[in-house]
Amino acid sequence: MKERVTITLDKNLISQIDKRIDGINIKNRSQEIEAILDEALGTNIPGKAVLLVGGRGTRLKPLTDKIPKAMLEVQNKTITEHLFDLLKKYGIRDVVLCVGYLKDKIKEHFGDGSKIGISINYVEENEPLGTAGPLKLAKKYLKDSFIASNGDELKNINIPRMFRLHKRKNALATIALTTVEDPSHYGVARLDGSRILEFVEKPSNPPSNLINAGFYILEPEVIDMIPNGFSMLEKDVFPKLAKMGRLRGFPFAGQWFDIGNIERYKIAEKKWEGITPFEEDDMDLG
Repeated sequence: MKERVTITLDKNLISQIDKRIDGINIKNRSQEIEAILDEALGTNIPGKAVLLVGGRGTRLKPLTDKIPKAMLEVQNKTITEHLFDLLKKYGIRDVVLCVGYLKDKIKEHFGDGSKIGISINYVEENEPLGTAGPLKLAKKYLKDSFIASNGDELKNINIPRMFRLHKRKNALATIALTTVEDPSHYGVARLDGSRILEFVEKPSNPPSNLINAGFYILEPEVIDMIPNGFSMLEKDVFPKLAKMGRLRGFPFAGQWFDIGNIERYKIAEKKWEGITPFEEDDMDLG
């Protein structure tokens, strides 16, 4: 239930608020002011995140011969810790790590998370389960809306804004979308507004320059749609949701680096700016 209130604001603040009104997802000042308060008070975020850090990192050999991909460092901090920084920025401190390859090294390094200000539970893959399979193993932890993220990318996303779009559109899954100069190497989103109609894999004539950034907000019902054994969100789940009209896309303007191979890893090492406190770094389009 909402109540009407009257407030008096400085003209400069009103100007900044008006700049954020896109006419689609934020239609008036009241919606944007409510959104800003949600972000500041931390009342509009998922409570839990799942990080998929079980991959072998074969394209990063020989770096990953004895070190799990999740433990590789960018600017003297592990990739996983950079993801923790993003979550902690928005008050998300309850994390499930899905581990597999060299899992004992990850568990030994992070423990229960208390040393870095988070709470960690572990889900262990005895064999590779893809991007979807581990979520079935983690089902007991996932009772409400939750974040799922690949563990081999660095990203800076305004999570409250993404979550607000997810809820407003009644989505079962919302995918963070980033832009790249050459999308032909990725799965490219074809959109109708924020609704994702499909992903076109490595297209010669891309329908957009928006690609899957490997960061999702999901509802628990999605877990029941995951096949047993090895399965991929991208191929086994998201197409079903797209047909149902329950798959949304959230374009974001923050940094994103794919660290899937040696060349991209070196680029991230040079250009990643880290996760900063709240500031005007998230002029998102969602």
